Amino acid sequence: MASRDPVADLRRIAFLLERANEATYRVKAFRSAAAAVAKTPPDELAERAAAGTLAKLAGVGDVTARCVTESLAGEEPVYLRRLVSTEGSDLPAAATALREALRGDCHVHSDWSDGGSPIEEMALAAAELGHEYFVLTDHSPRLTVARGLTADRLRRQLDHVAKLNELMPDGFRILTGIEVDILEDGSLDQEDELLERLDVVVGSVHSKLRDESPRMTRRMVAALANPHLDILGHMTGRKVSAKGAGDAAHRAARTRPPSTFDLEKVLAAAIENGKAIEINSRPDRLDPPKRMLTVAVEAGCLFSIDTDAHAPGQLDWLEFGCERAALCDVPADRVVNTWTADGLVEWTRSHT
Repeated sequence: MASRDPVADLRRIAFLLERANEATYRVKAFRSAAAAVAKTPPDELAERAAAGTLAKLAGVGDVTARCVTESLAGEEPVYLRRLVSTEGSDLPAAATALREALRGDCHVHSDWSDGGSPIEEMALAAAELGHEYFVLTDHSPRLTVARGLTADRLRRQLDHVAKLNELMPDGFRILTGIEVDILEDGSLDQEDELLERLDVVVGSVHSKLRDESPRMTRRMVAALANPHLDILGHMTGRKVSAKGAGDAAHRAARTRPPSTFDLEKVLAAAIENGKAIEINSRPDRLDPPKRMLTVAVEAGCLFSIDTDAHAPGQLDWLEFGCERAALCDVPADRVVNTWTADGLVEWTRSHT
């Protein structure tokens, strides 16, 4: 039986673990093993597999060694087969249609801030999923816990992205962006000159989430009036218990109630200024709640269905947002990432 590609199998396992929101250490074990195997000559791999010494390679453990041995023997690794068999049920028709209409993702992180993978690895994973683009939205400087980008680091990132785009597969493009903090007075945490250069700006509240409703409302309305902001990210800031995020006690400890604000005023500001409301697909966010999403649909808002991905496998979380959007009758033509990259950028330039 012909050998499979053990590196591809290990990376696929890591991708599926990320998609299932499994513990980071598990994902890291398979990505580290993939990197180690990729650097090892094929003859040495075969010899080690035959001798049972693969686990002596730095970065390879007993479980990953077993996967490599099975792959080299031409068998789909049992670990991979089990993950594939438990991926979940098919989406309802309306959600599937919406997912197929999406051309890209407007909220993606890399290891330049608090993501776990390089930009190029995230981009190639997105291209493999059929995306035409994604917007790179690493954090802004105020969020130091997430290694937010200073103005100088963001400038370096823009140069790096320009070079990467020359190497991307045909039909795929990295759009420049940022997830900029909305500060207490509603201003945005980055230089105006830089925000103007970016293709897409996602603005999110990350601090003082328990502010009183009037103060939070003023903060969000002011941000939406800023000509540089395009998309209001995870608008309530809530965290919900997510499957796969550890044991029950750990998941409960990571929950957070939504911020309070005047929803009608915030939605009115979004519509008046031509901005979009994000439908955040992360299993631990699912923000905004369906009751708010329904109100936003009825108000006539634009939307962006995003993953807020911090790892390659999380780029496949779009279906979670699409399922909730379909339940709330979000029209596909009001979802900005159903548009082409050029159409999306034309829209963001229209209010700057």
